[in-house]
Amino acid sequence: MTQAVLVAHGSPSDPVPPDRVLRDLAAQVQALLTGVQVRAGTLAMPGSFEAALAGCDDPLIYPFFMAEGWFTRRELPRRIAAAGARGRILPPFGLEPDLPDLIRRTTLAAAEQAGMNPESADLILVAHGSRSPGRAKEAPLAMAATLARITPFAAIRPAFIEEQPFVADVAAGVRGLCLPFFALRASHVGIDIPAALQEAGFSGPLLPAIGEHPEVAAIIARSLGRALLCYKGA
Repeated sequence: MTQAVLVAHGSPSDPVPPDRVLRDLAAQVQALLTGVQVRAGTLAMPGSFEAALAGCDDPLIYPFFMAEGWFTRRELPRRIAAAGARGRILPPFGLEPDLPDLIRRTTLAAAEQAGMNPESADLILVAHGSRSPGRAKEAPLAMAATLARITPFAAIRPAFIEEQPFVADVAAGVRGLCLPFFALRASHVGIDIPAALQEAGFSGPLLPAIGEHPEVAAIIARSLGRALLCYKGA
């Protein structure tokens, strides 16, 4: 049987809840696929990712990350090799072709529910960013540019936790809503973003992280299905 392993960073300070959420997501993906065993493990939970790899024969590795960066390009291959395993690493969740439309529909529905006219409201897209130079900024900036083309919001405003422009600076004086461009809920989504928005005096809706959306399992299942067709045809 073909195997797939979902992997996310998780939370070093509180590793159990994100690990459990990722395993639940894997079960949802499993229910949508036939002939594929879907496992999951986070890097922050000791032994979790290694246990997910155990017994797998060249599985598809699905990074439940929002961008290409140090974790997907260096740490993930290192952890796979250290576990004595191998696998085909797929592009991360943040680069999924179905993601822009999901964000478009989610944010427009949230604006309508809040009684906002999107044409006079801004969308703050909050991503992690990085204190070190790298590619962490590329995916959220590209997503912001795409959303500017496909949504009627007055402005799409990227903001970051780890680098400029910071969330509190971007949100100051803004009328609109805020979407965390994150895969799993952890301290950044649950603590840092709300604190920064409060500091900025932002009173608009703060949406759940896009990775928490109920349609995410279907997006991942479709991605794995496409990868399997390419894998078998190679």
